[in-house]
Amino acid sequence: MNKVFGRPRSLTDRLMHYCPGCTHGISHRLIAEVMDELDIRERTIGVAPVGCSVFAYDYFECDFQQAAHGRAPAVATGIKRVLPDRVVFTYQGDGDLASIGMAEIIHAAARRENITVIFINNAIYGMTGGQMAPTTLPGQVTSTSPAGRQVDKLGYPMRVSELLATLEGAAYVVRVSLHNPAHIARARRALLQAFKYQLDGKGFSLVEMVSTCPTNWGIPPLESLKWLEEHMLPAYPLGVFKDIGGGQG
Repeated sequence: MNKVFGRPRSLTDRLMHYCPGCTHGISHRLIAEVMDELDIRERTIGVAPVGCSVFAYDYFECDFQQAAHGRAPAVATGIKRVLPDRVVFTYQGDGDLASIGMAEIIHAAARRENITVIFINNAIYGMTGGQMAPTTLPGQVTSTSPAGRQVDKLGYPMRVSELLATLEGAAYVVRVSLHNPAHIARARRALLQAFKYQLDGKGFSLVEMVSTCPTNWGIPPLESLKWLEEHMLPAYPLGVFKDIGGGQG
């Protein structure tokens, strides 16, 4: 019997801690598949932040460095500058990247640091109890906005991809989604492009992945996929926002 599907070599066989229906596992697999395809596992270094993905280093067969909350781009910058032959990526949630880490990510992009950033946007703080995040939608209920996000008092969501795409140092900025097979396939192509750009020395790349958080959204996993499509995608339109090489995301 021919084997047609299996675990990527760059992914460990360790049981993941993520909640049922969470799409972190999907994004992990896609990253591992791209590492295998490019044959970069032995020289890749990931940077894990504080958040739901704090244990990401348990799931990848590559070197990893833990970073303080929001500081993954700074840590990745240091690693890449000291070891320029390594492939360096950060894996960050919206609370980590778009709140305490917003200055870090903006300046890393502005400096055209030759790193790859994977940005998981599920519109909420996941690990710490479902608080309102910078990406929380207007009217969305969270543990710290029980009446829904009121924009007159709490402001509007941050659209990170659109913001970073305005910076001259950004080489490739794309937003994809993980809510169905077709979009998962597009997400994989975007990751492949982002890592290729780093290998080619083109500079800063960010792949934003619109994701689910059924536990903190308070809805079942299957319904969360529909909620993402109906509510998050209109607020966070998919597409390539910056591509200095003219590739396809």
